[in-house]
Amino acid sequence: MHPRIRFALTTAALTLSACATTSQVRPVPVATESAPAPAPAVAAEPVPAPEPVAEENPAQALFAKAVAAFDAGDYDLARKGFEKVLERAPQSLNAQFNLGLIAERQGRLDDAVADYEKVRFLEPGHVPMLLNLGRLYRQREKYQDAISLYETGLKTPGNEFEAALLNNLSTAYRLAGKYPQAESSARRVLARHPEDVEAYKNLGLAHYEQGRYRLAETVLTHARKLADKDPGLHNSLGMVYLKLDQRPRALAQFQQAVSLDERFAPGYENLGALALAWRDYAGAERAFAKAVELEPGSPSAWLSYAWALDGQKGRDAKKGLAAGEAFEKVLALRAETPEAVCGAGWAYAVERAGWDKAESFLQRCKDAASTSAQDKQLIDSKLQGLAAMRKSAPPAAATPEEPAPAAVGGSGALPDEAPAEAPPAEAE
Repeated sequence: MHPRIRFALTTAALTLSACATTSQVRPVPVATESAPAPAPAVAAEPVPAPEPVAEENPAQALFAKAVAAFDAGDYDLARKGFEKVLERAPQSLNAQFNLGLIAERQGRLDDAVADYEKVRFLEPGHVPMLLNLGRLYRQREKYQDAISLYETGLKTPGNEFEAALLNNLSTAYRLAGKYPQAESSARRVLARHPEDVEAYKNLGLAHYEQGRYRLAETVLTHARKLADKDPGLHNSLGMVYLKLDQRPRALAQFQQAVSLDERFAPGYENLGALALAWRDYAGAERAFAKAVELEPGSPSAWLSYAWALDGQKGRDAKKGLAAGEAFEKVLALRAETPEAVCGAGWAYAVERAGWDKAESFLQRCKDAASTSAQDKQLIDSKLQGLAAMRKSAPPAAATPEEPAPAAVGGSGALPDEAPAEAPPAEAE
């Protein structure tokens, strides 16, 4: 029931090209190659044709309009356009791929996976599809599926030494805890591309995960010489400095990361985590608010944001209710997360408006297998306290002239206790 301070590592940065400038694995850009024209129907017998008139291919025109809509941010219009292209040219890989990318942008991740799988069926070696589909697998912690996907893609003629696939394979191996394979994949890239920054990042993070912090520092510092403007490198070095108990240097690296890229979510997560460790809940709230704005689908970012709000509920009950809502957001993204279930119960208990939800969540927390006997006793005490306050509280809501008495308790001292540090979580 205690919050865990999560520091966010970064992963291999891959786009359509082999080298990228950020350490977040992002969807590759929308494909702009026009769709092939559908095969003409075979006529029963030749018919004299009039003088040919140069006309734009209908599928190509539809494709161009859909790309323009995508660039303008009108994803619904773009989706309809690419669907029309597929009606005319069912084998258009780029149209099908772009439907997957649009689904990602709209948060329809199941649809995105389905669209990318269709591309995979048509062309198993389609590199942009492999990168995006593999990233979605990793986000869902399906690391073995991602590994199999990348390994199959690398077997496609022409892809054997594709740096983007090898770097992503290294990341998947690392997330799966297969560190020797992660190192080997990174070194395969460096054997042909000795200045590939992403490979150095993967190698450094593999050392980091195995507790070889000085070696990780050496590798990542060398990579920083090659790409000093890469926020992911500064973020990863900050993680290393935390392990070396050099928090001022870590803070400087995280700040440098977000100054280089104001949309670099892992940097904000780590700044927020440091603020939580220092009990600076307001500062943590600001940092995590930015993180969830940039990555609204990240359960870990929402969970940390909830703890930042929860830490302020003793001074402002509305923060407790907001924390409860944030915990519920975590549960919407990842059902039955124990920390979110229990956190929501304690957060909502701070204010009468949240008592109904508090009782429900606290009961679920009590029934959870991960809840200790001591925590169950505290929950029983809180539930009894809420029942007693219900009986003594006036039935009608207070008017502005007559404010209702503030709810007593609500924390049980549990959510406000943050350890100095906990194992880092992946920003995937």
